[in-house]
Amino acid sequence: MKAEPKILACVDQSRYAEYVADYAAWVAGRVSAPLEFLHVIDRHQEISDSKDHSGAIGIDAQEQLLETLSSKDESRSKEARERGRLFLNGLRERAVAAGIQTPDVRQRYGQLEETLKEQEDEVRMFVLGRRGRSADQTQRDIGRHVERTVRNLRKPILTVTEGFKEPRRAMIAFDGSIATRDGVKLVARSPLFKGMPIHLLMSGKDGQDAAKQLQWAKSKLEKAGFETISQHIPGDAETVIAREVKAQSIDILLMGAYSHSPLRSLFMGSKTTDLLRSATIPTLLLR
Repeated sequence: MKAEPKILACVDQSRYAEYVADYAAWVAGRVSAPLEFLHVIDRHQEISDSKDHSGAIGIDAQEQLLETLSSKDESRSKEARERGRLFLNGLRERAVAAGIQTPDVRQRYGQLEETLKEQEDEVRMFVLGRRGRSADQTQRDIGRHVERTVRNLRKPILTVTEGFKEPRRAMIAFDGSIATRDGVKLVARSPLFKGMPIHLLMSGKDGQDAAKQLQWAKSKLEKAGFETISQHIPGDAETVIAREVKAQSIDILLMGAYSHSPLRSLFMGSKTTDLLRSATIPTLLLR
């Protein structure tokens, strides 16, 4: 019997983990899905603090050095696992306090993107922080893992910001693309958004079929029982969406993500990254 698809909360040992835990528990509770916390220990990062001990030394000294380094590596690994176990137990208790009966925890060595890809078939939605452990040191607006992770996966990914507020009003940044049309269908059928008013916002250039596309989305949501407001506001999408999120008191944003190639994004920038920087609320990314 195939296991029920889960909500997978991807956490690292940073203060942002608590916000990921809170939103993941909220999602799991709304959609009645199992919740799992996944902590990936980067093996290369763990051993990168070792000093460079290479040099012209004798064979016996080399063997002794290798044994010493191996012992230190094993000790660091054990310490990392124990810290991770305590960390995950704290998040599990937090989820239980939020009403989730049996949240699961898992700890693995590896690279985040590859590990999540391996899990994807068992996942209904991923939840991860928009920033992570290195954010305070680097002062990045968007964690370096976010774009790589989103590009690597096909399931919906909820990226969360600092602080938790239970969502009451949702916005769909709708552009008529396959991803955002799928987003409308997702909202229409998912208990995650039940009872929320939905704000449909189309921005950018006024295409020939914009009104028709917007009307399709509005009709789809209204047939599903949602109170729906639709707008088409020409202008820069990043500016328009950020302004309307604030003006309409939106708590959660849905949008398509990274439709262009990484090479194009490298030279021309990415609208998804720009929008994530300007949006100060949790954002559900759809591919």
